[in-house]
Amino acid sequence: MLEFQNVVFQYDSEDFNIIDGLSFHIAPGEFVSVIGPSGCGKSTIFRLTNQLLPKKSGEILVGGEKIDGRRGYCGYMPQRDLLFPWRSVRDNLCLPMEICGGVSRAEMVQRADETLAHVGLSGWGDKRPDELSGGMRQRAAFARTLLTGSDLLLLDEPFSALDFLTRINMQEWLLDQWESDHKTVLFITHDVEEAIFLSSRVLVVEETPIRRLVSFEVPAAYPRTRACLTDPKMLALREQLIDLLRREVSA
Repeated sequence: MLEFQNVVFQYDSEDFNIIDGLSFHIAPGEFVSVIGPSGCGKSTIFRLTNQLLPKKSGEILVGGEKIDGRRGYCGYMPQRDLLFPWRSVRDNLCLPMEICGGVSRAEMVQRADETLAHVGLSGWGDKRPDELSGGMRQRAAFARTLLTGSDLLLLDEPFSALDFLTRINMQEWLLDQWESDHKTVLFITHDVEEAIFLSSRVLVVEETPIRRLVSFEVPAAYPRTRACLTDPKMLALREQLIDLLRREVSA
């Protein structure tokens, strides 16, 4: 579903390539998390994938095709929900369809309401974003991402600003959504436990510049409950990943 082939990128303000010959791939239907220290370049991978940043060289493919000049091949949800406060929740969800065009207003409203029901927000379409709780806003933002119609979803620390209990509930809710929709998800997080609870694989940024991502298989089957986190194999993976990140920070 997603493939990087020797991708290179350099910020104008830097004198080195922060992404330097990176290659990796994500299979269709996978839920894969990327972890690494703050500022290591994790979000840069997302911005290259959705063409918010231009790569210096190499190729990025989605569905086996180069992304250059393409639109609508991925949905992107950043850390903040970025719901427009002057729009209703329903009209926020209509935004991707308005941008793509070719959809009547009646059909947009119908799709938005169906998707709101799908994420447990039926009846909230007429509300403004500031009338929703933090968890509800994140669900609305995820619903808007779904309405891009893309099979590849890029989720950049979507739960980082939530309180502990809301974050746990949102993790469980997202896992249910993924098991229902079978989308391909690439998920950035700083939380090792969150990464291993959600993912089939965890990719670790080993160093900056990013030349490779080290892949770890998560030893737990789906569907999952939080009880899987107490499995000795999961605990061992958690400690291995934490130890690796500590070594990277102190290096």
